[in-house]
Order: sequence, then C-alpha cells, then structure tokens
Amino acid sequence: MGWTLQNGFSKPAEPVPTAAWRSAGSLSRGQVLAFFRGLPTSVVAMEACATAHYWARAIGKLDNEVRLLPPAYVKPFVKRQKNDSADAEAIVEAASQPSMRFVAPKTEGQQAHSMIFRTRDLFVRQRTQLINAVRAHLAEHGFIAPQGITNLAALTAIIEDTNIGLELIVVETARLYLEQIDMLSSRIASLEKTLKSEAKRSESTARLMSMPGMGPITAMAIEAFAPSMTVFRKGRDFAAWLGLVPRQYSSGGKQVLGRTSKMGQRDIRGLLIIGAMTVIRWACRKAPAETSWLARMLTRKSRMLVAIALANKMARSIWAMMTKNEDYRDSGLAAA
Repeated sequence: MGWTLQNGFSKPAEPVPTAAWRSAGSLSRGQVLAFFRGLPTSVVAMEACATAHYWARAIGKLDNEVRLLPPAYVKPFVKRQKNDSADAEAIVEAASQPSMRFVAPKTEGQQAHSMIFRTRDLFVRQRTQLINAVRAHLAEHGFIAPQGITNLAALTAIIEDTNIGLELIVVETARLYLEQIDMLSSRIASLEKTLKSEAKRSESTARLMSMPGMGPITAMAIEAFAPSMTVFRKGRDFAAWLGLVPRQYSSGGKQVLGRTSKMGQRDIRGLLIIGAMTVIRWACRKAPAETSWLARMLTRKSRMLVAIALANKMARSIWAMMTKNEDYRDSGLAAA
C-alpha cells in the first residue's frame, strides 16, 4: 500500500515539499500507528488500495486528516520508473492538486456488508463455472444441455439417465459437480437471506427498495459501496460516478459523445441495469402509455440502450431520495 505523510499540509494549492515522506523511513505494519502517535496533527495521503480503508480509520482516530486517492489519479504523477519512493512522491503531488478527487473512507459496517455481497458474488461465479464445466464435459460425449442455472435439471437428467450409455466414471465425476453446485446454491440462498434481513433493518435501504427495480441486493450494494450522497452536488454526478454516462471525445468546442463510459462502480452499475431491465419487461407486459418516456424510448431504441438510460434515471432518483430523506415518488420511472 502506498502512503505518505505531509505535516502541516493545510493549503493543497501550494507546492508540497517532497522530502517530507522520506523522514518516516521504512516502517513495518506494527510500527505505523506508533509512528503517527508521536507526530502532531497531519494530513495523510494514501492510495485507495487493499487495507487502505482500515488504515484511514485507524490513522484518522489519531486526529489526522486522511485523504484516499484513486490509484488511477496517482499514476500520472509517477516520474519515470515505478518504485516506493517515486510512488510516495507521486501521492504527495497528486494530493496537493486543488481539483483532486478523493475516496471517502468506508466504515466498518460498510465493509462488513460489502464482504457479504462479495462472498455471494464469488459463490455465484463459482457455481456458474461448475455448471459450464459439467456442460462442456457432457458435450464431449455428445450430450448438449442449455445454458444457465434454470436448466440444471436438464443436466441432472442426462447424468442420471442409465439408458444413454455414459461411462460410469463420467457419471460419478459429474455427480461431484452436482453436489458442489447444490452446496453453493445453499450458501448463496443463505447469504441472500442475510442480505434481505440486513436491508430491512436499515432505514436507508428500506427507502431505496420503494423504487421499482430496486431489490434488497441492489440496495445493500449501494449502502456498502457508495459514499454518502452528500459527496455529490447533484444526481447527475452520482450517475457519472457509476459510469452510466456517455464517454466524451469532445474537443475544440465540439461535443462528441460515445458509448457508456463504464468508469465507475461496476457492482452498483450492473445491478441498476438489471433492475432497469426488470422494469422494462414488466412495463412491456402492461403496455406503457404511448406518451410516456419509456414507451417513446422503446419505439426508437433497443432494450439494452433503454435499460442503461433508465438506470441513469434511477441513479438520479436514488440521489434525490437519499439527500431529501424521502421515499420514491411513483412517477412510473417513465415520465419525461
């Protein structure tokens, strides 16, 4: 983890001496807090990488101001070769920029919720990997099954069918896959139950779930991974933070917009798009009013593009709900 210290760092716009970080020397993990206890109140800048949020909380408790910088914003300040000294100097220079954007340190509660979310995500990916593996092995023997967890029964039927002539070793090995898939499905269901229970406890997540397309998993992801909505000046800024805005290639006063930037928090962005697709499927069954925003968009654009645009509207609504402490106002998510 790259971090650096600057004593008396009170005016970021002024040039910052690069020798300040060298005075600390090399510190082991156990020496870090003892080192800061012997210093006056300081501004500590760190890259927002592994364990950075823990150190931000621990160092902040010693009356220091901690600033976490995205690694992508530090990299342009690294001069020539990359090493610890060059990284520390780059962190100091990046933190001194008046327009620099910092990462809000996460609380212990946020990191606990993110652990549940990440563990569920890992188990889902492992289950998908196992299903694809057993499908591939059966395909080598001429037996094809559809993709997806919903078609697991078809895979099971092929494996347990004694009349199709599969080798016994293939059947026994495939059963090991099915046992592992069942175990992961049980653990995923348990984690989802925990997420739903945690979502009901929090007033903010309960408020978020009042929006169509917003389930407990998405609400918990916002609580775990998003900073306080007061960090953003308006809903458009939150949507941009999620990467739900077009990538810009503008120059010379000419505005050129490309595809969705995807430069923000991928977990929340993906879940909002999934939720938006659910709203669209439900609306198509109910035949939305021809004058509504959603109906007009669906007549001109593909469903995926409409889902991304709707996810952008949902992100802006989330900002408004959280900053104003109000439940979702039923506008159909389709009003102009």
